[in-house]
Amino acid sequence: MLQAGDMAPDFDVPVLTGGVRKQFRLSAHRNRRNLVLAFYPANWDPVSTQQMVTYQVERKKLQARQAEVLGISVDHIMNATAWEREIGPFDFLLASDFWPHGEISRRYGVLREADPFKGASERAVFVIDKAGKIRFARRYPVDRLPALEETLDALRNVSV
Repeated sequence: MLQAGDMAPDFDVPVLTGGVRKQFRLSAHRNRRNLVLAFYPANWDPVSTQQMVTYQVERKKLQARQAEVLGISVDHIMNATAWEREIGPFDFLLASDFWPHGEISRRYGVLREADPFKGASERAVFVIDKAGKIRFARRYPVDRLPALEETLDALRNVSV
């Protein structure tokens, strides 16, 4: 798994924002805002649902630290579309690491190699600063909700 101090590998991925499909390239995001990459195992998973809803509810706290969230799972973008319709809408991005399967998760060192959720993303959070450097990296058990306060603390230590 990549660690704080590493440069975040670039990627280009389909995303949803408010139900609209777009493309997102990490390198095009540099020098704009800090980014919270929130890898999660699967859409429709109760803990993943709670995690994404928490990011939406607490979005203003993240924005106050000049940060946006990018939720990433290996599920297909159409699956994410249906899921967001049920639990959203979200004002942040949901990404599909579906094809090539798990490529982004693999590059960040968070593709699960064992059950449960073999072939899915680990539950992990990376804080990436505006320059593209990872400032915080933590893996969580798949059945545990990441504490938003940890992410907010990490963002406090990132220069704005």
